[in-house]
Amino acid sequence: MKSNILLYDFFVKNLLIITQKVDKDEQLLGFFIKWITGFTGQFNKITVGCLEKGNFDLPFNVKVISFGKDRRLSKISQLINFYKLIIGRNGDYDAVFVHMNPIWVVFGGWWWRLSGKKISLWYAHGKVSFMLKIAERFTNIIFTSTKEGCRINSAKIKVVGQGIDTDLFKPEEKTKNNKFTIVSVGRIAPSKDYETLIKAVSLLPENSVKIEIIGGIGISEDEKYFALLKNLVIEKKLSDVVKFKGVIPNREILPILQSADLFVNMGQTGSLDKAILEALACGVIVLTCNEALADVLKDYAALLMYPKKDYSWLAEKIKIIMTMSEEEKSKISHALRQIVVENHNIHNLIKKITVSLISDDK
Repeated sequence: MKSNILLYDFFVKNLLIITQKVDKDEQLLGFFIKWITGFTGQFNKITVGCLEKGNFDLPFNVKVISFGKDRRLSKISQLINFYKLIIGRNGDYDAVFVHMNPIWVVFGGWWWRLSGKKISLWYAHGKVSFMLKIAERFTNIIFTSTKEGCRINSAKIKVVGQGIDTDLFKPEEKTKNNKFTIVSVGRIAPSKDYETLIKAVSLLPENSVKIEIIGGIGISEDEKYFALLKNLVIEKKLSDVVKFKGVIPNREILPILQSADLFVNMGQTGSLDKAILEALACGVIVLTCNEALADVLKDYAALLMYPKKDYSWLAEKIKIIMTMSEEEKSKISHALRQIVVENHNIHNLIKKITVSLISDDK
């Protein structure tokens, strides 16, 4: 299996990637397989360290090493395995790319600095944590998707867009749904604000829509939130309208997006949600309250954004989309897909990150 994103006709470095999980069947992180595959065309050897690994099919020059969460090892044992990797295989890599979790930069930064490695962190979240502040001191570069994706004050930040596989996530001809179908994707957590969507739907004409919420509970504390949502659905008499579909592998979400009439994102974190861009790439119109989308939606931001937690306004926006002509919807969806293709496709992302990692600047 060979990447088709080759930038150069020679290899320049070996890369160490640290991530949470390598598993094509994982809903939230299954996409990262494509990122790893993209890097294989740019580096001679890639070593991937992860908390846990599952099913994957990666090129010959990739070695995946689990720290042991999938084997139920203790956190101390996982940390020891992390150090065995970064120190024991020190000669196997020249640069480091840590995906999302700044704590690994905190744990490994001292060694990577001592051994002369180029350290990079991908961070795309509105929260500025204490760990991020420490990690910033060790890193050479912090890659992020938008200026809202990393709100720490640092000259090391490099905005590179997101990494959507726009060859995969693309529109398909679809038959008209019996009911206007609204899809939302994301884990079941208070930060996703699903109650606003449920309340908005209760204000729509009866039996006019169906809602599919795709995502599972990430941590046990969110069980109470899920119970609250299910009770709200019953209270609003929407049991036949709102369906919680649970966790679905990332690759199986594609046909659901392609058949949707509308994608709604109520996220409160202020970071550029990858699921929104996947929907836009599929030609699905999106409604959101996420301020990180304002620059992405450009001229359509006023039409497609609503104030956070304002379910009445969201309901009105849904009605506008429902009554819009097919010609107008097609015009909007085409324009928004082009924005994703031009600014957030995986080929461009891999190119931007690779160029930064192989440069002489440290």
